[in-house]
Amino acid sequence: MKPLRVRAGAALLCLAASATLVSCGGSDDVAADGTVTLDYWLWDDRQLPAYQDCAVAFHEANPKIKIKITQTAWTQYWQNLTTQLVSGDAPDVWVNQATYSPTYASGGQILDLQPYVERDKVDLSGFQPGLTEPWTRDGKRYGLPKDWDTVAIVYNTAMLKKQGVDAAELNDLTWNPADGGTMEEVIAKATLDTEGRNGLDPEFDKNHVAVYGFLPEWEDGATGQNGWGGFAASNGFEYLDENPWGTHAQYDDPKLVETLDWFKHLIAKGYAPSLAQRSKLANSELLAAGKGAMTLAGSFAISTYTGPNVKQDFDFAPMPTGPAGRKTAINGLSDAVWAGTPHKEQAWQWAKFLASPECQNLVASHTVVFPSLTSATEKTLAAYHDKGEDVSVFTDAAATEGGTFLLPITDNGTEIGPIVQDAVQSAILGQTPTEEAMKTANDKVDALLQ
Repeated sequence: MKPLRVRAGAALLCLAASATLVSCGGSDDVAADGTVTLDYWLWDDRQLPAYQDCAVAFHEANPKIKIKITQTAWTQYWQNLTTQLVSGDAPDVWVNQATYSPTYASGGQILDLQPYVERDKVDLSGFQPGLTEPWTRDGKRYGLPKDWDTVAIVYNTAMLKKQGVDAAELNDLTWNPADGGTMEEVIAKATLDTEGRNGLDPEFDKNHVAVYGFLPEWEDGATGQNGWGGFAASNGFEYLDENPWGTHAQYDDPKLVETLDWFKHLIAKGYAPSLAQRSKLANSELLAAGKGAMTLAGSFAISTYTGPNVKQDFDFAPMPTGPAGRKTAINGLSDAVWAGTPHKEQAWQWAKFLASPECQNLVASHTVVFPSLTSATEKTLAAYHDKGEDVSVFTDAAATEGGTFLLPITDNGTEIGPIVQDAVQSAILGQTPTEEAMKTANDKVDALLQ
């Protein structure tokens, strides 16, 4: 039994978002009749209703186990989780991410689920290919796949149509770091100065831009998932000598350097805002405000650009084809069980249920994320279609052989992220030559990997 004290995370839950299965008033997790209450943490408020449905279904099937869900925003989530792990009073199960997982696993804070998987003969064949690798190491399994996402171009349909860009043209864009290919042509067409001239007009004024053709993302740590990552991969770049668990980083690869220099070129041409001009608003908000025409979006953000409350008309297009092909990161989450939980069996049953068709089909019906089971992904796609939304560009990318790549899975990910991000930003700001910035960063990352 956990100590009889009110947990900070649970207190926040009572003030913010809570599943209705259990009162927030109690601090004991075992009732007089033997019913166990498990703490389950997640960060995405959009997914909260889906997992509340799963919690209800699970409790109906397991009356002696209740689920209490705590949802907090991303930054606070990881701060709270680290604090609770250190104090020895962590949630029984939490949503995990590949950057953080190795640190918790190596610290003995995540339960190895492999013995339970083998005991219960859990079928792992139904998961989207590539989703199990981030959670397995040296024969141990630190989570079951939960969901997945890929990345695509999201664009303002009216803006591009006005500039004579056919939607069909966006499905077959090309890109290279030398001249930007047809991707740069479309970006130039979509960029407008305050006089209404686009980026291909000889009179275009790059110093007075009203609408940027492309909005880059510069706060993606060591992955560039929603920014430079997919472009660099399509140019032949790979993060590590081996992924997962490589021992040598490759952030000094000329393929990445020239990709970042292409982004600097976009800024110099006035087609993208400079990092120094970065707004406090997210790219999605800038698109909604008509300040940009295109950016990149993960499938986890589909609902940001669709639905009856979205004033602009947005659509999605696949990543452009680069010298090494068309590439997008595929990323996924898992549900981790705390190694210190006094309710290991009950926590395992909940984690197993979260990865089951029953739960994942419930998640599919909410159309907020693609569940990890391929059968549930198909149901999600059908649910989107029923709403009149075509988001197949994301699933097509995942189904294309060689079309996806894993984000870097390695030890010390939380330390590596700021190193690479600072180097990228220094290069983009022109504070350090790109080659020098990335070489310095790579040396620091390598030192952490040895």
